[in-house]
Amino acid sequence: MSAPLLELAGVHAGYGPFKAVVDVDLTVPAGGAVALLGPNGAGKTTVARVVSGLVRPTAGTVAFDGEVISGLPAHEIARRGVAHAPEGRSVFATLSVEENLALPLRQAHGTARAAELTDQAYAMFPRLGERRAQLAGSLSGGEQRQLSLARVLVDPPRLLVVDELSLGLAPVIIGEVYQRLAEIRRLGTALLLVEQYVEHALGIAESIVVLRAGEVAYAGAPLPTDELSQLFLAAG
Repeated sequence: MSAPLLELAGVHAGYGPFKAVVDVDLTVPAGGAVALLGPNGAGKTTVARVVSGLVRPTAGTVAFDGEVISGLPAHEIARRGVAHAPEGRSVFATLSVEENLALPLRQAHGTARAAELTDQAYAMFPRLGERRAQLAGSLSGGEQRQLSLARVLVDPPRLLVVDELSLGLAPVIIGEVYQRLAEIRRLGTALLLVEQYVEHALGIAESIVVLRAGEVAYAGAPLPTDELSQLFLAAG
């Protein structure tokens, strides 16, 4: 197995007095794919936010590529090669679809390369191409989700954390996005997939971590869906 790219050791985190995750260990190997599973309220989104620096752990450490990143601001963690596609609609509502895509890509790659990547985003999500001049805030919920995903899928980082990818997407779009995730993984991007609906995640992940009430209930090879269901029921 490849050396760890991401490693959480004994991580505790929460919001004020509320403890959302307790003593979480998690490893994503370089180029690997790990699915973080569990029902609503299990702590999955908190773990994703800890990895990207949006939530600071109260105990334990987060290491990326052998260096501790716990406590670093989110922009510094992103600069090191960690991208986070959060659940919901993470778009700039007052900018057009084209501006949402092109502006960060121009900053990172220059005008010519940004244009190529923007065209790739439209090929991946044709609905966005049809609405390229429309304000992002006026898109439907599913279209906004496509836009937030397109920004990271066309410019893959070293580690991509995707939170509840299936949320708000039609089944055919979910299948296409997972195909793209498989492609970028083959190019070397490691994946941490945070999912409540597990079927697609199990098709791409080489290992899984199941959270129960903020703690790790299982970590290892993917399980049959009936065994996962039992873990989810126990977590509920």
